[in-house]
Amino acid sequence: MSNDTFNLNPPPGFRGLDPDRPIRKYIRHLPHWRQDGASYAVTFRLADSLPSSKLNMLASMRREWEAKFPHPRSDEAWQEYARAVTNRVNEWLDQGCGDCHFKKPELATELARSILHFQNQRYHVASYVVMPNHCHLIMRPFDGHELEELIGSIKGVTARFVNRKLGRKDDLWQQESFDRILRDEEHLYNAIQYIGHNPRAAGIAETDWYRWVDPEWEELKWGFRDG
Repeated sequence: MSNDTFNLNPPPGFRGLDPDRPIRKYIRHLPHWRQDGASYAVTFRLADSLPSSKLNMLASMRREWEAKFPHPRSDEAWQEYARAVTNRVNEWLDQGCGDCHFKKPELATELARSILHFQNQRYHVASYVVMPNHCHLIMRPFDGHELEELIGSIKGVTARFVNRKLGRKDDLWQQESFDRILRDEEHLYNAIQYIGHNPRAAGIAETDWYRWVDPEWEELKWGFRDG
């Protein structure tokens, strides 16, 4: 979708990446940018959602990228790498590897409940989808709350619930999540449409979809477009 045709007004509370505001950056396996008041597209996945063959491919991608971009690495190089990894992983996740615990309605419902537990208190979630082995959401943390803290809390609550229900003790979630600051309204719109389309793209029956968009935003034409 080009800027020439995108004409929706910003939804309540949304502000895109502001180049004039401070940005905090840190790097683990992937780069993470933080800006107060920003909204993020976030993906977190189950620990067993990628088989060893895919993890080996990611390791190979990393080695090739490091050889191509030796230190010091620019923000642009890190961002391009993060986009490549995220796109590849999202494609693999939709193949449904691992135990896919969130195929179980009770577990998927609990994750959905946990996502909205502190809605409009600690954060605003604009949209989410619970997939069998991962979750996508759009979140804006409120002042005094960091994205890592909020996602970590959601993951912690659901891990305890799932492990208790299934009688398991292993780590449920992959520790590091994928996240990206949404640049502008068009980026936000496309992220919402990706979330809405993800179950269909993965071949999941509509009766088994667990997706949501803020009803207030939906009234303002920021909902899913299924046509």
